[in-house]
Amino acid sequence: MSKKQDAFYFDNFTACAEYSCQAAHLLKDVLSNFKPEEAYDRLNEMHLIENAADEKKHELTDRLAKAFVTPIEREDLVSLSHLVDEMTDKIEEVMIRIYINNVQTIQPEAIQLLDLVIQCCEEVCNMLKDFADFRHSRTLKERIIHINSMEEEADKLFISSMRALHTEGKDAMHIMAWREIYDYLEKCADLCEHVADTVESVVMKNS
Repeated sequence: MSKKQDAFYFDNFTACAEYSCQAAHLLKDVLSNFKPEEAYDRLNEMHLIENAADEKKHELTDRLAKAFVTPIEREDLVSLSHLVDEMTDKIEEVMIRIYINNVQTIQPEAIQLLDLVIQCCEEVCNMLKDFADFRHSRTLKERIIHINSMEEEADKLFISSMRALHTEGKDAMHIMAWREIYDYLEKCADLCEHVADTVESVVMKNS
């Protein structure tokens, strides 16, 4: 298989991850400059990014269906493609929960969690760029460790945010809405870790 053909898969992973970064930054803009009356329009903006990410993912699926030889195992390509796409999906889910729960004000902890998600997404992009040359990369392992470390930090912030939510005396509907939002933010960070762990597993199998 030619290097150009190999590059298609790795470039596709990176492009899909970049959509998750776009989605995360859009969500940060929404939360930082929150206007409830604009929630539906901002949700539509988010959906455009998610749809573009899906189309990019389908390019890989279509290529894979016709390929005789692949740079790594097909199962790993499919798994990684799915996980990277899920990153964008889960970020969109946060925006959906904000809209359907008719959120009127933003919890400061949500922005703190989102900042970690943004850092995770950006490091996933960097990691996937290194992944294209995983046999020679000097920084891939460090990026995997960094993503895992940030996910642990997100877990701690998730727990403290949930604790504050349940002890600050708000009404039940407020608590239910923000439990969902925090949960999906935490899932975003989890997915970044899953991508990193999958890359690490692929590297071990192919080294």
